[in-house]
Amino acid sequence: MPQPWETEAIIHHSQRLLDSFRHYLGRPLLPELEPATQTQASTNLKAQAKQLFEAPFIVVSHGTEADPIFNYGNAQALALWELSWEAFTQLPSRKSAQGAERPERADMLVQAKAQGYFEGYVGDRASSSGKRFRMENGIIWTVVDTTGDHYGQAATFSQYHFL
Repeated sequence: MPQPWETEAIIHHSQRLLDSFRHYLGRPLLPELEPATQTQASTNLKAQAKQLFEAPFIVVSHGTEADPIFNYGNAQALALWELSWEAFTQLPSRKSAQGAERPERADMLVQAKAQGYFEGYVGDRASSSGKRFRMENGIIWTVVDTTGDHYGQAATFSQYHFL
C-alpha cells in the first residue's frame, strides 16, 4: 500500500496546501522548498508532498462538505490524534474539538475564511484515546487552487502540551 503522500490526489492537495499558505500568509510553510520549475514539476511535487507529510509540525485540512471531513493529516497529526490515515480522513473535523470548544472553533473558522487566514489560535483537542492537549499559536488558512476555487481550510501548529 502506498504512503498517502505518494498518491496523485495527495500530491496535488499538498501543493494546494503549500500554495494557499504562501498566498494568504506571504511566506512559505516549508521555507527550504522553492516552487517547482516546469521541467522539475513532477519530481518536485512528489518531494514537496513527502516533505509536508514528514514535517516536524502538525498540518491538517478539511474539505468543503456541509459537515467538513478531514482530508489530510501529516504524520505528526496522525500520531498526535492516534489515528491511521484511513480513520483520520473519515473524521468530521468538528469532532477534533471538545463540545465546549466547538463554538469558539466555528467562530475562528469563519474569521479565517473571511480574511483567508487566522494566526494565533489556541484550542483544546483530544486524541482518539481521549488524551487531551492544548494547541497554541495555530495558523488556519483557506485552501484554494490556482483558479481560486475553494477546497476547504487547513491548520498548522507546532506548539502543544497535554492537559
